[in-house]
Amino acid sequence: MRPLRPYHFIALFLATLVFCSVMVIRQMHANQSRHVKLREAFILLHTRGYTNEAQLLYRRLLEDADALSDTDLLDDFQRTIMVVDPSISATQNLIYNYHWYISGELDRRSTKALRSALELAEEERRRSRPTPANAR
Repeated sequence: MRPLRPYHFIALFLATLVFCSVMVIRQMHANQSRHVKLREAFILLHTRGYTNEAQLLYRRLLEDADALSDTDLLDDFQRTIMVVDPSISATQNLIYNYHWYISGELDRRSTKALRSALELAEEERRRSRPTPANAR
């Protein structure tokens, strides 16, 4: 037992690290499922005519949209497109408004990702271009 005594701080550190990692993953999963419940409650309340309650959830969804991942935004986009017809303008419909907000957010993020990808390609093109000394 005495030879393991110097490693007890390392063991405690590793146990704490594992515990914290599990808690972070658990919290991320809880946040994602909370968003899905919020979105589904919003759609249910709006389709059933509870506009005041749906308005509160709509505001919360808009506030949280910036922090969502691209996959969560895409899930919201796909879910709302099943409920609304995007070809018909219905600006009084909160689900329609949320759908177009999410669509705009996805476009903004994809533009940023496209710009970043183009910059990476340009850097790679510059690196792979032969220098005059190597050309001979």
